[in-house]
Amino acid sequence: MQATPTALPDVLLIEPKVFGDARGFFLESWNEGRFNAAIGYPVKFVQDNHSRSSRGVLRGIHYQLAPHAQGKLVRCVAGKVFDVAVDLRRTSPTFGRWVGHELSAENQRQMWIPPGFGHGFLVLSETADFLYKTSGEYAPDCEGAVRWDDPTLAIAWPLEGLQLQLSAKDVNAPLLEAARTFD
Repeated sequence: MQATPTALPDVLLIEPKVFGDARGFFLESWNEGRFNAAIGYPVKFVQDNHSRSSRGVLRGIHYQLAPHAQGKLVRCVAGKVFDVAVDLRRTSPTFGRWVGHELSAENQRQMWIPPGFGHGFLVLSETADFLYKTSGEYAPDCEGAVRWDDPTLAIAWPLEGLQLQLSAKDVNAPLLEAARTFD
């Protein structure tokens, strides 16, 4: 497993070692010891989630506030997504900045998004199966969201040729300036 810092140094791209031959492939998708060594601190995952979405679905930007803030280890096991993390820590020098990477079944990349960051993704393939491990259980009272198209964030979503599909929750999410974020 190789962990590479992104433009937001706390957000890491994780590339597992893939062993492939004519029969297919094998990879270790998660190993507690290696993962914790790569990020530099221990993380305990408590929940695994799986979503399936069709082309043009955009989910996000979502997060959970303290005391139920979540870190997420995300990956796409079928199809392709554009995955985004946004720094929502008001005291951070990178507050309001974002990073985006393509995650796909083909490239096998994962992204570690620590607590304090928002997360969203856009489905680029006909369908995508998206898995994520979380370091905290879902707590609706701590749920937060920022609008996907907030002009302050100016996320460069690759929308060309896509018919966007959004939930009412994501359409009505507040802009960053009005959102509850992290201190």
